Amino acid sequence: MSRQDPARLAALECVEAVDADGGYANLVMPRILAAHRLSGRDAGFATELAYGALRMHGLYDAIIAKAAGRPIGKVDPAVRRILWLGVHQLLGMRVPSHAAVSETVSLARGRVGVGPSKFVNAVLRRVSEATREAWIARVAPGSGRDAVALRESHPAWVAAELERALAADGRRGELAALLEADNAPARVTLVARPGLADPDELMDEVPGAVRAAYAPTAVVLAEGGEPGAVAAVRERRAAVQDEGSQVVASALVAVDGVQEGERWLDLCAGPGGKTALLGAFAAPKAATLDAVELHEHRARLVEDSVKAVPAGTVAVSVGDGTTWGEPGAYDRVLLDAPCTGLGALRRRPEARWRKSKEDLADLEDLQARLLERALTLVKPGGLVAYVTCSPLVGETHDVVAGARGATQLDARDAVARATATAPDQWGAGPHVQLWTHAHGTDSMFLALLRRDEE
Repeated sequence: MSRQDPARLAALECVEAVDADGGYANLVMPRILAAHRLSGRDAGFATELAYGALRMHGLYDAIIAKAAGRPIGKVDPAVRRILWLGVHQLLGMRVPSHAAVSETVSLARGRVGVGPSKFVNAVLRRVSEATREAWIARVAPGSGRDAVALRESHPAWVAAELERALAADGRRGELAALLEADNAPARVTLVARPGLADPDELMDEVPGAVRAAYAPTAVVLAEGGEPGAVAAVRERRAAVQDEGSQVVASALVAVDGVQEGERWLDLCAGPGGKTALLGAFAAPKAATLDAVELHEHRARLVEDSVKAVPAGTVAVSVGDGTTWGEPGAYDRVLLDAPCTGLGALRRRPEARWRKSKEDLADLEDLQARLLERALTLVKPGGLVAYVTCSPLVGETHDVVAGARGATQLDARDAVARATATAPDQWGAGPHVQLWTHAHGTDSMFLALLRRDEE
């Protein structure tokens, strides 16, 4: 049996678990790394290799087909996954060509046999004869949308929807920059939950950590920083949370002045990052926060997230957000609606391939029903923050436009107060749309609605 490099074998097992078995890379990879006893640089290499192969396989399929001289559908799926790893080492990582080819061939020989390994060897040697730029010129020439989508390894329908969303936000011509940003792994950002942790404390504990660009609660770790090594994270006084997520949750608190004893609701709370941030804001004002989550296991994650929030502030319930609650009971409601998640593609390497355009209609219907319920649950004059981790027009503008009995506020003012910035830097309004390529955050959407007085 040929020798197999443990890091490359771990990467292949992750790709197999995701592509063949429907797993999620962020969930299966830690278990695989532990099973192979990989840490440090080896764990980092395995993760970069697996995630890159999963993220970029749309482009790599086109290159493999060209190099093999056959349609990609004629390549055995098990061999195809191994080729993704080899091509990513050749074109997407700083691995010498001879090592990328020989190690991948050894992996193939041990995994799929001698015959297929010869095919892997032939294809990878052909790929190694040209640069990434040369291969892109062959398989994705031109500057049209479909060429850009293939070059940046996005499904064509996703690129089309993102182009439409950019245009709706006054950002025509920025598709290539957005898709490129989706392929750059996100740096780890922590939230220092107000009153529980301080950003300076986190920066003192983690070498190289710096304040983020917008949210005063956000700290960005240096590359390779380990959140689990931070005491405040272990104690739930801080957590990993994208800066955009912190901005939109904080904006709900920044509207008007928070009055003592207000009642707040997080209507789709799992896994609980925004819940814990809102709870930390609520506690000093003796406000209370109900957190509702449809799924039991995600409700348990919410409970874990809020462990450090003062007792009596947050109450977690399992329930259906479309029917839950007492009308007119709340002063502020956060609706972080279930969505396609296409604003966070850099975090989930398989996500772009898991969604289809057909998913949109069902999601948009659910989002509309949840927003209608949120507006019912808030008091007249109360506030609803409608949030998605997707910029798609159907999940954002269209849902908000269909809301009845409410007035849309200018969310730029609230975001500006929450981030100590100027309102005019957050677009044309009245919504705020964050963009990965422009703001360095997930592409979060925020609309603020005030329920009309009766």
